[in-house]
Amino acid sequence: MNRMRRIDDPHYIEKCLAGELLYGDDLSVEELEIWFRGEEEGYFTIEQQSGKHYEYPFHALDWEHGFRFLAGRTFNSVLGVGSAFGDEFRPIIRQCRQITVLEPAKGFARQEIDGVPVRYVPPDPTGRMPFADASFDLITCFSVLHHVANVSFVLKELHRCLRPDGVLLVREPAVSMGDWRRPRTGLTRRERGIPPHLFRRMILDAGFEIVREKRCAFSLMSRFKYLLGQPAYNSRFVMKLDKLVCRLPIWSRRYHPRIFLHKLCPTMMVFVLRRG
Repeated sequence: MNRMRRIDDPHYIEKCLAGELLYGDDLSVEELEIWFRGEEEGYFTIEQQSGKHYEYPFHALDWEHGFRFLAGRTFNSVLGVGSAFGDEFRPIIRQCRQITVLEPAKGFARQEIDGVPVRYVPPDPTGRMPFADASFDLITCFSVLHHVANVSFVLKELHRCLRPDGVLLVREPAVSMGDWRRPRTGLTRRERGIPPHLFRRMILDAGFEIVREKRCAFSLMSRFKYLLGQPAYNSRFVMKLDKLVCRLPIWSRRYHPRIFLHKLCPTMMVFVLRRG
């Protein structure tokens, strides 16, 4: 069975939903092109169709699990993978000298963020990054890899592009995000979470040192947006509550929860990674 058929094979998909394999991580070059074109403008289109003013929704979460560990450091060359408008950098913008954003959707492009120059570069469908070895001393990759087919290869590219002693901050869904064979409201066709044990293995195989690893984003916390009038994870109060709840050892760790009780769980993984 060739890979194009295999990706839609029910037995293969069941193994992926069980968290035994990462859906799409072993595609051919032709299949990578098809996957990429399907995701290329997906998130931008969803944002445009929502008709709402865009507001970056994870400032407090990014600070608590990532940016606060960068205090006192200055970064001459920063890469944001799939960073859209680049608003994720605002909490550390004074520590950045030059930002490059690897972003497929042209509608997000801008020339500066709070006075810091930004260069937008389109990604290659294969995941190969158009940068020299050791080009960046900080890379962020927030909720991007779950849109990417060949995650293990892209992690190796991120390691290649990072300077020795550089930092990579990664945040991704740790649950399936539903059955991707069916349309899901607010989600693109192919995006899926990354099983934590597979993600951890890919990170180590790419050559990274794991400095910090945490589960976060309990499944019900996003409801606070209706009380606060803002994205829940832009609130420090919600972030502190989320940390407490996610520490409890009672929640399900199923990758593809099928009943409500199993859906009560931390939904994301955050890593602070270092290249030695």
